[in-house]
Formats: sequence, structure tokens, C-alpha cells
Amino acid sequence: MTEFHSGFVTVLGKPNVGKSTLINALVGQKVAIVSEKPQTTRHRLLGVLTRPEHQIVFIDTPGVHQPRHKLGEYMVAVARRAVPDADVLLVMVDVSHPPSDEDEATVRLVGARHSPAPAALAPAHKANASPSTKAPRLLVGNKADLVARDKVDEAFRPYRELGDFDAYLLISALKGKNLDELEAAIAERLPEGPPYFPADMVTDQPEQFLVAELVREQVLHYTRQEIPHSVAVTIDDWTTRHEDLVHIGATIHVEKDSQKGIIIGAGGEMLKRIGQAARQGIELLIGSKVYLELWVKVAHGWRKDEAALRRFGYVVPKG
Repeated sequence: MTEFHSGFVTVLGKPNVGKSTLINALVGQKVAIVSEKPQTTRHRLLGVLTRPEHQIVFIDTPGVHQPRHKLGEYMVAVARRAVPDADVLLVMVDVSHPPSDEDEATVRLVGARHSPAPAALAPAHKANASPSTKAPRLLVGNKADLVARDKVDEAFRPYRELGDFDAYLLISALKGKNLDELEAAIAERLPEGPPYFPADMVTDQPEQFLVAELVREQVLHYTRQEIPHSVAVTIDDWTTRHEDLVHIGATIHVEKDSQKGIIIGAGGEMLKRIGQAARQGIELLIGSKVYLELWVKVAHGWRKDEAALRRFGYVVPKG
């Protein structure tokens, strides 16, 4: 009988490095929203890839960054706490730009670097105190398609010098370049064992969470400056009206009255645009026609309010 291997792969990296794009590409289905805005991912998300010979459970994490409020502290804590759970650790970097303090902090977070963490990052989220783990570590240089072919190894070199890893791979998550090689490198390092999830399962997140994320994704797409970071979305109503129609009511929460006006737009035009785009994604997700009703409410300073964070689903880890 052929041995089956399975395990959890924690994907870490600074904001906007392409972690969610990679997981969506490998799983073959959208399980995490993506945008060009940094800090899009806020939660620990699972993406499940099942093959006849192995099952890889990817853990998508928020980007490692310098937090400026309680929401930021929550996001970095989520990333840090995903390290000990991993059978394989995957550190993702953007080879189209040189290494940053956030890259160095991420490398140290997985225990691959022994020098002091960057001073700007260490006090805020204890980047100099790596959780104990013996999991194999892979360094993955993403966005290789943005670098000239004869320059890509040179661009990757400063990242390779940041720490000791078990493998170094260059990919393009967006273009699908070298993803088979990456999957093989992960699979050969998984422990032997049965699958954790059914073969047809691609994520552990409930539909209501995914729907809220699809609404937030469109807010990220259509708005700029501080607004994308100030938005939380809650699902207030989910009613099956009849066999092929679901009524969904969602609230977009912002921090300021001025942000509410921008999201609604002149004559409600912006909110209508967000709703139409989100509805298309939701219908694909749940396989039914959707009537989506959106409201916008102001929750002043919610990103700094621990009670508001809990209300919006951001349960801040203690310790």
C-alpha cells in the first residue's frame, strides 16, 4: 500500500507578499480574498489541497508588520501563534524588492536567523522570541516574473543570506510559475499519516465568514487611502427565500463619518458598485442567486477597541 502523507504548512511573510494568492492558486479555488492593499488577510485561514498521495493543509496568516493599534497586534499574534502548529514552515518574500525589516522579522520568527531582530519590530510583537519548532523551513521567493530572468538569482541572494533554510525556491504565484516544484518540496517533507479533512473540502471557514470577506474585498478594491484598513464586515441576515434565492444582509463598519460617506458615494453609487461586485462572487461561492443588502455604520475607533474587535470576530489572543 502506498504511504499517505499529510500535514500543516504555515505560510508567513510581510504584508502584500502574495501568501493568499499562492494558497488560492495551489488549492485551485478562492479561499482567501486578495487585493493590492497591504494587510488584506486578518485571520488564520486554512486552504486544503488533497492529492491521491498527500494532503497539504495551508495556514494563511496575516502579514508580519509593525502594529499601530489593537487590530494590528491581533494580526501579528495570529501569525506568530501559527508557527508551532506547522509541520512545514514556508517564508514568502518578494524578490522584486530588496529585503525589509519585516522580512528579517519574519525569518527570525521561524527561528532561521540568530542575530538580533530589527529594533523597530522586536518590541512590538516579540519577533526576537521565536516559538519553538523543529519543522522544515522553506524560503520562497515570489514575484519572480517581475524580475528579468538573468537578474532573478541576484535579486533572491540577499534573502537567502537572511537565514538557514531547508530549501530555496523561486516562484510566481500570480502566473503559476514553479508551483508544481513547490508542492513537491512541501510534500516530501510532510509526515506520514491520514488526511485531516475530506477530499472535497478546501477550507474550514463557514460560508458566512467567506461572504463577509468577499464584501470586504470589494471595499478594498473600490476605496483608497485609510478606508480599506478601517473596514469590518458583519453578516446580519441570511434567509433562504426559496430554492434558488438567498437574502443576505451585511453591514460595513467604518471608523469615521467621512468614511461612511465615501463608501456610500453620491446617490449611493459607490455602495451599489461594491454590492454588485460582491454579489457575483457570493453567487459563485454558494451556488445560488443572491439578493445582497448592504448598510454602512460608524463604529468610532473600532480598531483600537478590544470589545469592538471581539464583536467583529477578532478575538485578541492573550499573553
